[in-house]
Order: sequence, then structure tokens, then C-alpha cells
Amino acid sequence: MERLVGLLSIHVRKGVNLASRDIRGSDPYVIFRLDQYKLKTAVVNNNINPVWDEFLTLPVFEPLPIKMEVYDKDVFSHDDKMGDAEFDIKPFLEALKLRLDDLPSETIIATVKPTRTNCIAEESHITWTNGKLVQTMVLRLRNVVSGEIEIQLGWVDVPGSKGLS
Repeated sequence: MERLVGLLSIHVRKGVNLASRDIRGSDPYVIFRLDQYKLKTAVVNNNINPVWDEFLTLPVFEPLPIKMEVYDKDVFSHDDKMGDAEFDIKPFLEALKLRLDDLPSETIIATVKPTRTNCIAEESHITWTNGKLVQTMVLRLRNVVSGEIEIQLGWVDVPGSKGLS
């Protein structure tokens, strides 16, 4: 617990134009990996534009990039990979250190721009929304023809943890 910085909340909103892996479509799900931790969304059957609207929570011990993989669930064979992405949480953690309060809702604190080295498909804003810091991202999948995943990051401080310093 002394190494824990806090908990990263990942709101997995939706996928857009995912690559079809089967004749009848795909049954996508998303896996997030950070260190030895692995979280998985539910499977959305037969949909290349799935809506998960699911919240996952990862413990953060150090600000490592988070790996995301999208798979097509198969019953009689190994699941097919539908792409992957990686995103850096350092800008989000740096904004959290500012300890902002009493700002108007929807105030943009920072903007992360897409580059050749990140998987961000469009500008990602870190905003103060309803008394909390959030970052919405659209991540372009790599190693696949097409596909994007929309997520939103949030943060949970854990009493007794190392916290952000």
C-alpha cells in the first residue's frame, strides 16, 4: 500500500469502425494492462461499433504507459486481435498535482496533441468537470486496418497510499 499512488478510473465508452474479424462481424472486448494488472471489458456481440459504457479501475504504482488491446471473442478458436494502443498517463497525473478547486465546470486544464509517437487520434483535453479532473481520449488502434476506442480517465485518491508528490 505504501507504493500505491492511487487508482486510475477508465470509463470505456465505445469503439468506432473496428476491423471485422469474422464473416458475420466481430464480438469485441478490450483489455487494459498496467504492470502485472490486467482488466477486461465485457464482450459486445456482433458489433464493429460497440458501446461498452463500462468503468474499470487500475491501481497505479508508477506512471507507466497503459497498454490497451482489442480482441474478437471466438468460441472454437483463439480470440483474434483487433488492434492495440498505448497511452501515457503522465500529463493527467501532472494536472492532478495542481490540486485545482473552485473552477468552472468544463475548464480545460491541458491539451495533449496527437503525434507520431502516441496513439491519440485527436486532441485530448484534460478538464475540470463537475469537481473532478478527467481526460477524454480517442485512441487510434495500431496493427490493424481501422478502429478507434473512446475512453475517459478519472482518478481516485486512496487514503494511506503514497499519493501524488
